Amino acid sequence: MASSTGDRSQAVRHGLRAKVLTLDGMNPRVRRVEYAVRGPIVQRALELEQELRQGVKKPFTEVIRANIGDAQAMGQRPITFLRQVLALCVNPDLLSSPNFPDDAKKRAERILQACGGHSLGAYSVSSGIQLIREDVARYIERRDGGIPADPNNVFLSTGASDAIVTVLKLLVAGEGHTRTGVLIPIPQYPLYSATLAELGAVQVDYYLDEERAWALDVAELHRALGQARDHCRPRALCVINPGNPTGQVQTRECIEAVIRFAFEERLFLLADEVYQDNVYAAGSQFHSFKKVLMEMGPPYAGQQELASFHSTSKGYMGECGFRGGYVEVVNMDAAVQQQMLKLMSVRLCPPVPGQALLDLVVSPPAPTDPSFAQFQAELGLAPDMFFCLRLLEETGICVVPGSGFGQREGTYHFRMTILPPLEKLRLLLEKLSRFHAKFTLEYS
Repeated sequence: MASSTGDRSQAVRHGLRAKVLTLDGMNPRVRRVEYAVRGPIVQRALELEQELRQGVKKPFTEVIRANIGDAQAMGQRPITFLRQVLALCVNPDLLSSPNFPDDAKKRAERILQACGGHSLGAYSVSSGIQLIREDVARYIERRDGGIPADPNNVFLSTGASDAIVTVLKLLVAGEGHTRTGVLIPIPQYPLYSATLAELGAVQVDYYLDEERAWALDVAELHRALGQARDHCRPRALCVINPGNPTGQVQTRECIEAVIRFAFEERLFLLADEVYQDNVYAAGSQFHSFKKVLMEMGPPYAGQQELASFHSTSKGYMGECGFRGGYVEVVNMDAAVQQQMLKLMSVRLCPPVPGQALLDLVVSPPAPTDPSFAQFQAELGLAPDMFFCLRLLEETGICVVPGSGFGQREGTYHFRMTILPPLEKLRLLLEKLSRFHAKFTLEYS
């Protein structure tokens, strides 16, 4: 104490003032927060990029960002229709331009009519623009084969992350042995561990089975839950499906087993489903927790509490920067749902451009719309076609995709004819080898 007082006195004599906020005196929960995808390695990557721009020699010429699911940062081009409508919404003067298709103009006008002051720059209600919430509900119904979705149970958010944090805030309570425990998969997306640390909740790890392609085993859930009850009060179970970072897609049978487990153990279910458009493996199929829950019937359908999350950041969209997302809540207590709306209202509203983008994602061009053909072409670009386009843009090498010649399902090729002089052939092969290595690293 004397030393500390002396230090302060010396600081005063030298005209210095001690910091009010120091590392030792700050919120200890924030100090415990870690977020691997944006941690010290990424900070070093930023420094390396700066050094490369300054001409510092390295054994590489660029830093390839494979640390986070940011498709456009890795070179994916935006979907034209999405950006056309957003451009029209941001600058309505363009509605008179002949450079935009009629369906894009109609969609922009429809969205603007639903905005305060007919402007994307106005606040929306805290739960999101009513029109867009209705469109999201219709999207969920289509996705789930006609199972009803109530727009009053849909809340738009700043990406899926903000909605996940909001629901976790509602769940966290207690102190000591009564602190809320949340079961999360390992490997997990570090949003969960970071948020639980910040909120002072207990992270309860359950391990996915790597030997079975990262399958979720209900026996492992029972193990984790049993051990956790010795030191906390488990109240929620998070499932990431399709998996992030593991990529597995849970079977319908597995989802049913998880729902029964959550029901029997009185756990609130959080279904992180933001990668639902990224299902590629043969035999895999995405089943939403909402759909399976409703089809299981009583007592599960009418009682099991569920929050399911989706985002515009992943899938074919890759529109991370617009921060669009939603959560649909099922069987949530009505009074708690009002508290969730109150919590969201503190931040006023999610970004309105992100809401507009979400509307386009959940209700894309119809087959009769002028933009449909281009939208489908950009949406369904085959991997070999994508490779060939990237190769052309980045190296100037023009080859054609193997899909035009026939190939075994699940394999991808390209065709090239070699007629140039030997020296040019050597240069071509070197370029192709370097690009192939880079492309494989980016998209493997």
